[in-house]
Amino acid sequence: MTAVTKQANSPISHLTAADIEAIGRELDEIRREVMESRGAADAAYIRRVIKAQRYLEIGSRAVLMVSIFPPAWLLGTAGLSIAKILDNMEIGHNVLHGQWDWMRDSKIHSTVWDWDSATPTDLWQRSHNETHHTYTNIVGQDNDLGYGIMRVDEDQTWEPRHLAQPVLNFFNMLFFQYGIAAYDLNVGQLKGVPMKDRSPEWHSDAKRTLDKVKRQAFKEYVLLPALSGPSFLTTLAANFTADVIRNVWSHAIIMCGHFPEGVQTFETEAIDPDETRGEWYLRQMLGSANISGPPLLHLMSGNLSHQIEHHIWPDLPSNRYAQVAPRVRNLFERYALDYNSRPFIPQVASAWHRIVRLSLPNNWLQKTTVRTLPKQLRLLKQMTNSDQATREALQKELDA
Repeated sequence: MTAVTKQANSPISHLTAADIEAIGRELDEIRREVMESRGAADAAYIRRVIKAQRYLEIGSRAVLMVSIFPPAWLLGTAGLSIAKILDNMEIGHNVLHGQWDWMRDSKIHSTVWDWDSATPTDLWQRSHNETHHTYTNIVGQDNDLGYGIMRVDEDQTWEPRHLAQPVLNFFNMLFFQYGIAAYDLNVGQLKGVPMKDRSPEWHSDAKRTLDKVKRQAFKEYVLLPALSGPSFLTTLAANFTADVIRNVWSHAIIMCGHFPEGVQTFETEAIDPDETRGEWYLRQMLGSANISGPPLLHLMSGNLSHQIEHHIWPDLPSNRYAQVAPRVRNLFERYALDYNSRPFIPQVASAWHRIVRLSLPNNWLQKTTVRTLPKQLRLLKQMTNSDQATREALQKELDA
């Protein structure tokens, strides 16, 4: 998706400055209503989810102590996978956003919460809450656009290494928690920078991340399997399987938030340094995508199935996104904006299509047919083996 201001038919060209500020005022009013109505029912919700997650995890780990018996392995692995997903998505992500800080519960607060993940919480809050949510979908500033290792926008220059990004994304999916830990350390942005030239702060963060990875690995692959005695190997296998299932699910949900076709991106030069609240809201609205589905899907996705509403109000309690989503959708329709929402499978497929499409030079896939395939493959080989100047010249042929 080319940056919105470069498109021949911009989806926002019909909006006036007054329209954008009116959208902002209306969204502010919805937020005010929700914030002022927060109360006991909301607090009971998050406490109920946390309690259910804890009981499910404890019960599943107890069952895995006899996982030498196949039915116990299946039951324990399934329960542990669900518990890990709840811990990361509906609980961890949202508590660390500060969505429940208003409860003033010292145990459910963004400053003290820890989660079952390889990345230290404060590093994740810095890269996610501060950087991603501030510079959402601005090419060159929002590292979530490909995590610094993939090309997900036409405005990002194509390089031969991008041919491997579908495979890279597949392995990132399997080991997503470690990918996020590396992302929080800006590993993708710092590739090529010698270790000795990196800041003392970076080395400190890297050590803390490595320590967290070691603690997580010791717990999941040494301590808990050892407590299972004769079921050591089957418990180890169950813990690994649950980690992979959690990784695959969370990777799919995160991809659906910003990678599907139709999600808009922005260029730094087009962003006013004095961006108004209405303009910021509009960027969040167009830079995000939802997943439609039943309440269970919303719970298991951490309500990131309402990614549009989450990006408009990242501090709103997650259980309220479904409540306000119809009003947000109505706002989109009244201002003739595209509310990007599809069921889970089409949205995941769309995100993968974008990653595969942009692993190739711009317009290469669109201009390739069965008849033109031999010529296109020769062109791709030539671009892969050329220097940057030659690639740019050949890219112009594809753009023509």
